[in-house]
Amino acid sequence: MSIASIMVALDTGEAATRRVRLAADLACRVEAPLTGVAARKLPSPGPTADIGEAQAAYDAERAKLADELALARDLFQAGAGTDIRTGWRAGEAGAEAFLVRQGRGADLIVVGRGAPHAAHDAMMPDPGAVLMEMGRPVLVVPPEVDRLNAARIVIAWKDVPEARRAVSAALPFIGRADKVFVTAASEARFEGAEEVSDLLCRHGAHVTTNLIDAPAGEVADAILR
Repeated sequence: MSIASIMVALDTGEAATRRVRLAADLACRVEAPLTGVAARKLPSPGPTADIGEAQAAYDAERAKLADELALARDLFQAGAGTDIRTGWRAGEAGAEAFLVRQGRGADLIVVGRGAPHAAHDAMMPDPGAVLMEMGRPVLVVPPEVDRLNAARIVIAWKDVPEARRAVSAALPFIGRADKVFVTAASEARFEGAEEVSDLLCRHGAHVTTNLIDAPAGEVADAILR
């Protein structure tokens, strides 16, 4: 798999520019265009007996949304720079639904992850919802990160279709990494971990198989460690 088009979700939070810088750096490395995407759904009007008041409230919300989308585009242009081809798509719609629709034209979708206990931003798509609906590789970026080196990659292996698809989608990163660890619970030695390692070696990766001896309920924590 190669990456010919990258899409990054925008909002107006502090982490948006860092996320764009990361996506732009990836786009530059793989020589792909980068498209910024932003959207927010207008809130439903509250009950009111005055049509004029309702219209005024609606107009105010539309103006606010226009300002937010303009700010998001400014952040995108500032973070993307001038070394790559860029595009921009914005709309009045739910953030997740709009991004999923636009994602049909991209090989990789870059989304943000909110800081712990941060207030919800209606322009920031929920990464879990995007991951389940997109049907494309999704890269979730923590709020303080602005570059992805991917020099050391850990594959949390389990012999299920989701893991197989994730490994295939990550091949552009796996092939460039200094070290790749196919990591799984010890009982997974019979679930193809060695075969996956052999396959990735054929793709030119430097792979080590790492079987973790941990109780079933502690495998995820052991992989993170």
